[in-house]
Amino acid sequence: MTLKSAITNRVYELCEERGLNANSLATICGVDPSTIYSILGEKSKSPEVATIKKICDGLEITLGQFFSTPEFDSLEQEIK
Repeated sequence: MTLKSAITNRVYELCEERGLNANSLATICGVDPSTIYSILGEKSKSPEVATIKKICDGLEITLGQFFSTPEFDSLEQEIK
């Protein structure tokens, strides 16, 4: 699993929990829908932390809550 796929999976998971689609997520987070679609698709290889923070703010969770999942915990170290 890559960092990108872990982020994508987490955004999908949070949307599913809240019954949101990409457009409604973009609206509540105050970001352009194309930004959400690029994170969920192949266009964005590494979403910016500022964008993830906006998503967290819109969903009323902390960055810690966003990244506190087994998927992120099990990622391989990228810099050795």
